Amino acid sequence: MPITFQSQRILILGAGVTGNAVARSLTERGAHIVIADEKSSAASEFVISTPSEIEISDFDKIVVSPGWKPDHPLIIAAREGELELLNEIDLAWQIRSERAPGQRWLAVTGTNGKTSTVELVAAILQKGGIKAVACGNVGDTVIDAVDRPDAYEVLVLELSSFQLHWSNQAQFVASAVLNIADDHIDWHGSFDEYAKTKLTLLERSTTAILNAQDGEIVTRTSHWQGRKVFYSLDTPAPGELGLVEELLVDRAFVADPQEAAVFAELVEVKPTIPHNVSNTLAAAGLARAVGISHEDIRGAIKEFRPGRHRIETVHAANSITWVDDSKATNPHAATASLLSHESVIWIAGGLAKGADMESMIEKTNKRIKAAILIGTDRDLIEKALIKFCPEVPRILVDGSDSQELMEKVITQALSLATAGDTVLLAPACASMDQFKSYADRGDRFAAAVAKVVSHED
Repeated sequence: MPITFQSQRILILGAGVTGNAVARSLTERGAHIVIADEKSSAASEFVISTPSEIEISDFDKIVVSPGWKPDHPLIIAAREGELELLNEIDLAWQIRSERAPGQRWLAVTGTNGKTSTVELVAAILQKGGIKAVACGNVGDTVIDAVDRPDAYEVLVLELSSFQLHWSNQAQFVASAVLNIADDHIDWHGSFDEYAKTKLTLLERSTTAILNAQDGEIVTRTSHWQGRKVFYSLDTPAPGELGLVEELLVDRAFVADPQEAAVFAELVEVKPTIPHNVSNTLAAAGLARAVGISHEDIRGAIKEFRPGRHRIETVHAANSITWVDDSKATNPHAATASLLSHESVIWIAGGLAKGADMESMIEKTNKRIKAAILIGTDRDLIEKALIKFCPEVPRILVDGSDSQELMEKVITQALSLATAGDTVLLAPACASMDQFKSYADRGDRFAAAVAKVVSHED
C-alpha cells in the first residue's frame, strides 16, 4: 500500500539540502509543507518561515533536520504538544518498504574517515555487480536515494552523530564504527553523550564492523550481543580482519577461520598510510557482510582513490610536498594526518566545536616543524603548542578576504619549508568562520599554492 501523508500539515525544521529533499518527497505524498529556518532567505522552492513565525499547534507532525538541537524552542514545544517527531533517515526507511522492499542498508559512522569509507564500500559493491550508492552525508540524501523508480539494491549510508540522534527505525545488515574521539561536544553537551549517540547505530544492526584499536569502541561495545567483527593493523585472530606482513586479510568471513583470505596487498591501498589502511579493512568487512568476493574487493581497492581534500597532494617540487587535508576538521583527524608525515609545516585553526587540542599536540609535537595558525579558535592550538613544544615557531595570520588570507599563509609556509618538509593543511577545526566549507578552504589552499609556490619553482 503506498505511503501517504495526504492532507497532513507537516513542519520541517531546516531549509538545507535535507529539509528540501524531505519537503519534495512529502509534498508528492499529499502533505501540506511549511519549512522553518533561522534564515528566511534560505534557497528553497518552498515557503520559508522563521521560527518566531511558527505556531506549533498548526501542525500534525514535525520533521527535524540534522543539526537542530533537542533544546530548540520549537522542538520543546512539539514535545509538550505531543506531536510526532520524524527525521529523514526513518522517513526514507518507511518509503523503502514501498519503493524497494528488498533493498539492503549498510552504514558507516565515526569521528573521521566516514566519507572515503562509504565511497570505497559503494565502489566495491559496484565491482561485485551490485547496484549500490553512497548516500547520507555524501552524495544524495538518503530519502532521494530511496525515492526513485529504478531502485538501488544496496544503500551505503554515511551517518553523523546528528543524524543518529534523531533516528530510531532504520535497520542495517551491517554497520562500521571507525573511531570515536572529541567532536561536536558543543552540540551533544559531553563526550559521553556524543559516544553513546554514535553507538546507537548498533542497536539496529545485525553485524558490527569495529575498530579494535579504538579503546572507546572496544569498551563501549563489550556488552553488545550482535555479531562483532573487529579489525586492526595487527595480525587478526579467528573471526577478525587485519594485517599479515604486507597483506590485508580476512579471518571473519571465511569458511575456516583458522585460514585467511586476502583482501589486498598493502601497497595497493592508496594512500598507504595507517588510518587509510584501517578504513579499507572496515570497508572490506562491510562488503563481505553482503557477500562480495575477495577478488572483487581487491579489484576495487586497487582502483579506488579517496576524494578531494583528504590527504590530497596538490603540489610537489624541490623535495617539498604540499598536502590538502582540509577535511581534517577535528583533532582526531588532524592527529592522523600529522603522524603520516615526518616534518610538517602545519596550517591549522578555525572553529574548534568544543574539542580539546592538547592531546593532539602531545602526540604529534615531534612531527611539527612550525605552525601557521588562523581562525577563531587558534588560541586553543597555540596554548597547546606552548605547553608541549614551546620551541616550535608559531605564526598567526589574519586576513578579511579568504583567498588573500590563504595566500599570506602559503607565503609564510614557503619561507619556512626546506627539502623533506610537508606543508600540511590539516586544520583540526571547522571552516565556517573564514570559509564557505572545508572544500572551499581546501580549494583556496590549492589555488594559493598554485599562485605563490608554482611561481617560485
